[in-house]
Amino acid sequence: MTFTLMPNKCFFVKGVGYHKDKLASFEAALRDAAIEKYNLVYISSIFPPLCKIVNRAEALEELKPGQLVFCVMARIETNEPNRLLSAAIGLALPKDRLKHHGYISEHHAYGENSKFAGEYAEDLAATMLATTLGIPFDPDIAWDERKQIYKSSGHIFTTHYYSQSAKGNLQGLWTTVIVSAVFLL
Repeated sequence: MTFTLMPNKCFFVKGVGYHKDKLASFEAALRDAAIEKYNLVYISSIFPPLCKIVNRAEALEELKPGQLVFCVMARIETNEPNRLLSAAIGLALPKDRLKHHGYISEHHAYGENSKFAGEYAEDLAATMLATTLGIPFDPDIAWDERKQIYKSSGHIFTTHYYSQSAKGNLQGLWTTVIVSAVFLL
């Protein structure tokens, strides 16, 4: 008998947390994202074939406190006042979702706004999928140009990003920013 854990649904969340303690700041970010009640298991970057993207409210109704939940997470923190920090997840899905998996990338950085970090993560996910599908590309071409090449190849159907940024708390509290792709089995 073969036992396979294969996610069939995914939802995306983001959150920001502040606290004098680093760990409590992370907990506050999880609360802001509404995933603090679950035992999060970090996984790598494969988006399963046929996995559906659902909204957060619908997905959370299926989960129970304490449940093991698999996720890809981008996380960054600082206690430096006014320091800009961003976390982002990029998603690239193939046109043929029966045959091929997609990719999720996580990115976190200081000094980048939400849009810049998100586009970087989206580019990274699309590039990983393009290399898997054998789509030729020039990494020196700007993302907007590569995005059009990927989509016109007929293999990559869609790309997205989910991002969050914040500035470090002015009183020096820990500031944590998270973005996560959360999977349901």
